[in-house]
Amino acid sequence: MRIADVVGTVTLNRAHPSLTGARIKLVTPLSWDNLAGRWDQRLEEIAVFDELGAGIGSRIAISEGREAAMPFHPEIKPIDAYNAAILDTLDYETPTLK
Repeated sequence: MRIADVVGTVTLNRAHPSLTGARIKLVTPLSWDNLAGRWDQRLEEIAVFDELGAGIGSRIAISEGREAAMPFHPEIKPIDAYNAAILDTLDYETPTLK
């Protein structure tokens, strides 16, 4: 699972019938350096299946790969990434090296 910022919405001309009722969001995954404020450069954007209603500027948790389709079993959805959670706050500690 990765953390990402929502930067846009993808508009589809046609979509697979199993995607009805959801949105596809364009998100920028964040590295630890992005989260800690040590690096401003962002990773490449990806499209994410969103049934939770994340808006532009939201910080979300995304699941990718085979795990992205697992919550929908036995229905099969043709997705590679989905929005697992909308994050209100994010607290973490930087590990100290000994």
